[in-house]
Order: sequence, then structure tokens, then C-alpha cells
Amino acid sequence: MERKKNWLIAVILLLTFAQVRADYRSDIYSAYINNRMELWKSVIDRMSSQPGKSDEFILELLNYQYGYIGYCIGFDKKDEARVYLNIAQKNLDLLEKKKYNPGVINAYRSAFYGFRIGLNPVTAPINGLRSIDCAKTAIKLDPDHYLGYVQQGNIQFYMPSTFGGSKKEALQHYLKARELLEKEPGAVTGNWNYLSLLVVIGQTHTYLKDYSSAQKVYDFIMRTEPAFTFVRDDLYPKLLKQMQN
Repeated sequence: MERKKNWLIAVILLLTFAQVRADYRSDIYSAYINNRMELWKSVIDRMSSQPGKSDEFILELLNYQYGYIGYCIGFDKKDEARVYLNIAQKNLDLLEKKKYNPGVINAYRSAFYGFRIGLNPVTAPINGLRSIDCAKTAIKLDPDHYLGYVQQGNIQFYMPSTFGGSKKEALQHYLKARELLEKEPGAVTGNWNYLSLLVVIGQTHTYLKDYSSAQKVYDFIMRTEPAFTFVRDDLYPKLLKQMQN
């Protein structure tokens, strides 16, 4: 009877933990599609304060920190980006020390070097090479994971053409990342990373003046998530205006 009772308690605790993780993912997704970054920040702060975090939990937190840092840099909140980058770096170093999922960890390390360039452009010669090396390592270690290809795409997109950057090449990396992500069971449903990747693909088509392809991507996003405010209220109207002109 005691063993049965202990087993039941273990199952309840497991289900409770799974629900907590589902709530974090759901809150992040809601924050992303509704442009509520204060909610996003609240989630990562709550996750950071959790005791006894597993490696899997830390990796999930790292993903949300990665998204928030990118947002802060994009909206010129550099002081806040530095704070969260330092916190995320400790999580990254911890997982790397444990040799946990080295392919994905290298992909995040590549992104973090890119963030440092965004925070201080004069570091581009050093951090740019580091970012490239980590992205290549990520793909070599885990060629079936999408995130390394996203970083390769970002490197090509933001690197000046005089140094070898190419938005056409960036697009190919992004499309490869999409292909891999869509192969993962359940990976695209309620996943901010998937919508973010689709947005980047649409924006890259727009930069290349392939407006019809960009429209197809945005149409797909709107069918997938009609409440996504960034595409519905900003990117799509701007694209239609460009197409009219």
C-alpha cells in the first residue's frame, strides 16, 4: 500500500511539473504573438528563481533568455540586454561544463557572440569569427537540429557583403532550419521559435524584393496564427504597400 501511495505521489508531482513547463511555454508564446514583452520577462525571471533546475529546464530557460536578449537589442534596450546576457551566459557555461547537448549549446554560443557585436560593434572582428566557428560546430555536432542553421543564416544576413555576407545565402540557411523544425513532432505548435523563423524568412524575401514569396509566408503565418500582431498590424501592411508601389 505504501509503495502504491509513493508511486501515486510521484505521478502527481511529474504531472504538476509537466503542467508548469507547459504554462511557461504557453505564456512565452502568448507574449510573443501579442507583443507583451513584460510577460516574457516575468516568465524568465520566475524560471530563474526556481530551485533545483534540471538541465532540460535550464536549456528551455536559455531559449527564452535568448529571445528576450534579441528583443532588447533590437529595441535599443542595451543595458537590459547586457544584464540578461550575463545571466544567460552563466546558464550556457553550466550546460557546456556538463557537456549537455553540445550541438545546441554551440548554436546559442554563436548567437551570444552575435549579441555582443550588437551591443558593441567594435568587437565584430573577434566575435564575428567566434560566432561563425560556433555555428559551424553546432551543425557539425547536430546536423538535424534547426538552431545552428538559424545562426548561420543570421551571420550571412548581417555580415556586410564586402566580408562575404549574402542575404540569398542567409535565406537558404533559414529555409533549411524551417524544413528541420517542421519535421520534429509537435515542434511547430505554440512555439515562438517557429513563428520567429517564419518572420525572418518573410523579411529576407522582402529584402531580396521577392514580394510574392514574402506574401506567401505572411499568408501562411496568418492562417497558422491569426492573432500574431507583429505580422498582422505591421509587417503585412508594409509589404502590401511596397507591392503597390
